[in-house]
Amino acid sequence: MPFWDWRGLALYEQHLNYLKEHDPDIFGYLEEEKKRQMDGIELIPSENLVSQGVLEALGSVATNKYSEGYPGKRYYGGNEVIDKIENTAIERAKKLFGAEHVNVQPNSGSPANMAVYWALLSPGDTALGMKLTEGGHLTHGHPVNFSGKLYNFLQYGVDKENEMLNYETIAQLADKEKPKLLLCGFTAYPRKIDFKKFRKIADETGAVCMADISHIGGLCATGVHENPSPYFDVVTTTTHKTLRGPRSAIIMCKKNFAEKIDKAVFPGLQGGPHEHVIAAKAVAFKEAATPEFKNYAAQIVKNAKKLAQVLMDNGLRLVSGGTDTHLMLVDVTAFGISGKGAETALEECHIYCNKNTIPFDTKSPWDPSGIRIGTPVLTTRGMKEKDMQEVGDFISDCLHNANDKEKLKQIRGRVNKFCLQFPFYK
Repeated sequence: MPFWDWRGLALYEQHLNYLKEHDPDIFGYLEEEKKRQMDGIELIPSENLVSQGVLEALGSVATNKYSEGYPGKRYYGGNEVIDKIENTAIERAKKLFGAEHVNVQPNSGSPANMAVYWALLSPGDTALGMKLTEGGHLTHGHPVNFSGKLYNFLQYGVDKENEMLNYETIAQLADKEKPKLLLCGFTAYPRKIDFKKFRKIADETGAVCMADISHIGGLCATGVHENPSPYFDVVTTTTHKTLRGPRSAIIMCKKNFAEKIDKAVFPGLQGGPHEHVIAAKAVAFKEAATPEFKNYAAQIVKNAKKLAQVLMDNGLRLVSGGTDTHLMLVDVTAFGISGKGAETALEECHIYCNKNTIPFDTKSPWDPSGIRIGTPVLTTRGMKEKDMQEVGDFISDCLHNANDKEKLKQIRGRVNKFCLQFPFYK
């Protein structure tokens, strides 16, 4: 049985036996959440379903151990076995991504990015990142975030005409401003990134070249998307999303940046690493190195392209006219509703997405013009292109009937019945 297909196995429930007897409140909530995940269509592109192995590692005795420092150089005794776990995670990540050096201790994506800035920039230094409202992340220099407060982060976006990156414009901005660090990566941009062009811009302007591949980590690791790790200075990625591991992150870099990066993570920003999560990362890296996972990553993109086409055939406008990756942005204004209204209506049908700004949005980020959807969870559950027709029809039907409670109830029944074909957690 492939590692991602453990339908029918009951080990998950066995892990909850104690809770069932001694803490029925939390047990009940966990069962309720599991049912929600299985009964509905999860379209949030930053989410996924982890394997049995990842869950086992997360719930293991490694959570008991303090291990401040790094393998072979800890501030606590008794870390001989923990060192083996962390070294295994490091070596697997290096091999998976072709990286020279890997730090597996960051607790999530934002602290990973913070550690890179802390290591390579001084407060007030100029950096260049992508606008949040046009596809970037909060930590890519948004004014309300630490990145925008501590550093002089300038922002590039997408062309108004095609809603895609214009590398010539980015190069001109970099040449003018001479940033110390050039960052590429996205949280809501549906097209492939030409990493080689970013590398060229960084070289021409003398900038450190950094990529945040948190969303496409699983695609980069398998060659489904270009992998910047072998030739970028620094690469960060979360380990969930398309990589389908625990909710955490890693930093990859060239050897000449290794000491600064490691010192920024510890003791600069963190104390004791979460070794149970690092064990789970090691499990995920091993899974991601298999041929089955490569097929899975390719299927994510196939499903996304098919779903995008179905939505466009049903009259929805997609930002940039489609997708090359696992996600897409849908402009819902033609339906007379906002992104928040669309998210609420879809949730009534047990279809989960998130409201999202679209490029050049005139509405508030709390009630924007679009929604963001993706296919990682659908693909993990075993869905293929043929199933995207039905998923797309569900989404379209829901948005067309966003204010009709009875119609939404009928669609929810269809969704629940559809999901029974794709169990994952028993």
